[in-house]
Amino acid sequence: MTYFQPLVALLLVACSAASAEEKYRVYLGTYTGRSDGSSESKGIYQCELDLKDGSLSQPVLAGETSSPSFLAIHPNRKFLYAVNEDRASVSGFAIDPQTGLLSLLNSEPSRGGAPCHLIVDPSGQNVLAANYSGGSCICIPIADDGRLLEASSFQQHIGPRTHGHAIHVDRANRFAFCCDLGLDKVVIYAFDPDKGTLTPHGELKTPEGAGPRHFAWHPDGKRAYINGETDLTIIACDYDAQSGVLTKKQVLSTLPADVTRRGGSTAEVAVHPSGKFVYVSNRDPYHSIAIFSIDAQSGELASVGHQGKGIKTPRNFAIDPTGKYMLVANQSGSNVIVFEIDPQSGQLTPTDVSIQVPSPVCVRFMKIDWP
Repeated sequence: MTYFQPLVALLLVACSAASAEEKYRVYLGTYTGRSDGSSESKGIYQCELDLKDGSLSQPVLAGETSSPSFLAIHPNRKFLYAVNEDRASVSGFAIDPQTGLLSLLNSEPSRGGAPCHLIVDPSGQNVLAANYSGGSCICIPIADDGRLLEASSFQQHIGPRTHGHAIHVDRANRFAFCCDLGLDKVVIYAFDPDKGTLTPHGELKTPEGAGPRHFAWHPDGKRAYINGETDLTIIACDYDAQSGVLTKKQVLSTLPADVTRRGGSTAEVAVHPSGKFVYVSNRDPYHSIAIFSIDAQSGELASVGHQGKGIKTPRNFAIDPTGKYMLVANQSGSNVIVFEIDPQSGQLTPTDVSIQVPSPVCVRFMKIDWP
């Protein structure tokens, strides 16, 4: 062996590792077995996003399960959790570190109908989920091996029309926030991750008829954004982390100024990792992503455009952790498409990348621990 051979080998390994690190694994939640026969999905799919060019590998079935319409990945990246919306349950899966394939660990009842959103709290000790039918939220502890334990806390919302649609926790993991679309409220709970308890703490009243659906934090943890599903708005809020209080600051339409509303609804809201932009998806008949800039000093939002090319019922979308690409799940288009994000303007440029996935409704990224 010459002097240069070990050096060449090391360089090859380094180049291989650098290339691998430019990819993220993407898990895709779907609807399965719909009564009208519109979905051929079997569960959770996975593919890889290449950050060099925004390309996606062909999707493969990662884990078979019923209507996993929302997904959450454990902070240790060993486990994935999914709501089973049609079976009123939450399921946990072990992630194969090499292949990304999923093995079912167990399932627990959500104690409410149509669970439609869930997260894993930052400590990795609990799954929190929101139930659409009946309007409630639940905390389910996680065992060391990733299995779900019996629910440790359940909170039923009170009102004539309750629909829990999302639940999140703040950066300090002290408070939880559950959007109730039917009550036009974000219900706030004191959260104890060690005990797995949710205790009523307060609420934020959104405009009447807003229908608060999903919730996204600004990276500074001091601001939050809520999309009004039924009135097609984005609601900007300030947040006091000490008191656990949200204060409504601004409400803007997610439609272009020259468009007359003809029904429709929003679905998802997401903040760019830079904290400069926030996005909201408009569903039928608008089929677009609304783009807003965030003023660095005042936090004020301003509408800066819309993108609709190739978009068809954007139930969910997500921005990769580096902030370079947005993946949009076209529920009625049965595909996932990719946009490149301009870091200065926040504008979305179509890449013409598209993969076929039946009834996709959730996109989640996971960094891969390459050897």
